Amino acid sequence: MSVTLEKIVNLCKRRGFIFPGSEIYGGLANSYDYGPLGVELFRNISDLWWKKIVQKRSDMVGMRGPIIMNPKVWEASGHIKNFTDPLVECKVCHMRLRVDKSKEIAAHQETHKGKKAEWTEPKNFNLLFKTFIGTTEDSKSTVYLRGETAQAMFTDFKLVTESMRRRLPFGIAQIGRSFRNEITTGNSIFRMKEFTIGELEYFVKPGEDDEAFEGWLAYQQEFFVELGLKKENFKTVELPTEELAHYSKRTVDTYYNFPFGWDEIAGIANRTDYDLKNHIELSGADLKYKDEKTGEEFIPYVVEPTFGLDRIMLAVLADAYTETEARSGKETAVHETEITLRLPKALAPIKIAVLPLSKKEELISLAQEIYGDLRKRWMVQYDETASIGKRYRRQDEIGTPYCVTIDFDSLEDKKVTIRDRDTMAQERVAIAELINYFRENFSSL
Repeated sequence: MSVTLEKIVNLCKRRGFIFPGSEIYGGLANSYDYGPLGVELFRNISDLWWKKIVQKRSDMVGMRGPIIMNPKVWEASGHIKNFTDPLVECKVCHMRLRVDKSKEIAAHQETHKGKKAEWTEPKNFNLLFKTFIGTTEDSKSTVYLRGETAQAMFTDFKLVTESMRRRLPFGIAQIGRSFRNEITTGNSIFRMKEFTIGELEYFVKPGEDDEAFEGWLAYQQEFFVELGLKKENFKTVELPTEELAHYSKRTVDTYYNFPFGWDEIAGIANRTDYDLKNHIELSGADLKYKDEKTGEEFIPYVVEPTFGLDRIMLAVLADAYTETEARSGKETAVHETEITLRLPKALAPIKIAVLPLSKKEELISLAQEIYGDLRKRWMVQYDETASIGKRYRRQDEIGTPYCVTIDFDSLEDKKVTIRDRDTMAQERVAIAELINYFRENFSSL
């Protein structure tokens, strides 16, 4: 059975992963809310990223920069001048579309009921969101919502170096919200106006940047394997010179094979000394690095791996989405489609479901006791509604690795039945051993 984006979107809305943003008012293009399960899945992906990028490496530190910075930051970085998309505008309805989106441009003809659309010449459209601070809306109060998280790591480079006593090579990482006034819509959370990226700037001595680039490219690909993505579903793409960003000497993007086709989920760029040099020139601040051993002063080069965490979450959902055909009823020929999210244990929003077999008071009491004990350590869901089969199905659909069923025998033998999501195997385990059992099975988390 083919996996489509529509199937994933429907499951995500029905089970509380992703909702259309402000839907009660008709929604807003490129805007989505993460529901109770979506926020847990996203947090697990982010935590795994932080552990891989910062915690496991002695040459990395973290930080958190602001969304609104001094507008001169974006002048120095080149975003005010160069952070643009070439757009064409329909002269009939004034809709704007990116020049490279030929399918959308062709499809737009149908909206005019046979009247041919006329397009303007391409014009550059800045992607930065502009807003104002203070009490008046004039040029002195103009600021921008950041289009990337990188710049705070450049402006704070000297402060981090000195306060953390860092020597090259080393990197600064952060996870944060970025904002881009995207024109292209569709494909769920793949393209949003407000999104989260995990990004790092790795500072090296000029001449050592190419080696650092290759090392981080390999490390970046390791992350996707550890995330559980199938190797055949992601690949690297070297950008040609004419497609490089204004700051980049070299860029390699990582693409994932989504249900709607191959598209970017991450990238790595060699930013050379572009950002630090420009900030030095515009601010007058000394952001050079001094080698204590040689006394040499220079502007470091920077290698920048970037991860689109929302896009990665969509890739994780697509990779995990599985459909199987199940017969409904013993004496009927009706077939139903069963959905299972085969999420890695580390990413599953709910690790364990506690399910009393019936609503008898003594079973409910025992189940609640087990639920209370387990949720001190893991994200656990309690469910006592509907048949046990339907409750198993609900947990399969949200990717819960284990279900704990409390039955009437549990009152006598002090044991429960643990069901494995992937193997469907059921195992009888003593209640007193549950913590150790799950601690062992979640040992890699």
